[in-house]
Amino acid sequence: MNEASREDPALAAFGIHRNLLFTVAYEMLGSAADAEDVVQETWLRWAAVDLDMVRDQRAYLVQITTRQALDRQRTLGRRKETYVGPWLPEPLLTAPDVAQNIELADSISTAMLLVLETLAPTERAVFVLREVFDLGYDEIAAAVDRNPAAVRQIAHRARRHVDARRPRSVVSPRQTRMALESFQRALETGDLQGLLDVLAPDVVLMSDGGGIKQAALRPIVGVDNVVRFILGGTSKTEAMIAIDSTVVNGNPALVFRLDGALDGVMAFRVEDARITGLYFVRNPEKLNRVESETPLTLR
Repeated sequence: MNEASREDPALAAFGIHRNLLFTVAYEMLGSAADAEDVVQETWLRWAAVDLDMVRDQRAYLVQITTRQALDRQRTLGRRKETYVGPWLPEPLLTAPDVAQNIELADSISTAMLLVLETLAPTERAVFVLREVFDLGYDEIAAAVDRNPAAVRQIAHRARRHVDARRPRSVVSPRQTRMALESFQRALETGDLQGLLDVLAPDVVLMSDGGGIKQAALRPIVGVDNVVRFILGGTSKTEAMIAIDSTVVNGNPALVFRLDGALDGVMAFRVEDARITGLYFVRNPEKLNRVESETPLTLR
């Protein structure tokens, strides 16, 4: 803790919970840039609060963050209406030890964030606060401006919705890493059979260029179509392609560079030791943090 934090109790409390607040906002928005803006707005409101009137600082800060994130979702919703091609969450570099926390890694995985995108904003907030951070119904009710009975119903509905769409089997980080390594090896060597072996028959590839970088405008479905798209893309470029492994959103991922410049980040969904989903973000506006930031430790 620095000298300023020791002198300012509001700053000290905010510093203790900042990573939590960022994670709450990120899971509600799927955008690290917007989550940072929400955290900054939270600080401005928190700095004006009379701390003597606050019984539970953590709950109060989460309440502010949740309300700010719900407001921000309206702006994001308008952006997504005019977004070119599929919208994918902004990749978030995470420290390797986050992957060891399976519950947290699952909650921030690209696949889970896409499931959360199918929830209404209040449902998403309730699900994140209850299922990921285990807040009480009274605390959540205060954050989303509903009564506890209504929050219970919303939580039940959101949980049922998510359970119907989450991966069918739990996969360990080791299994995901092995599938990713097989995929990377096949891609680097141009091993067609290797790609066919590691990709599930019904694999889906989503690519997000945001209208700035070339990407498929619709999800690509089926192993033959996905392999054709991947190999076709790599054969068209004359640049030197480098592929490195990293940890993104709590799970193993790949970083692609063309002639040394960051070109994209690919996350994966793995079930039964085979890849069922590939999520390739090429939109440069979503890659700034991957390029410049050291891994974050969440929560």
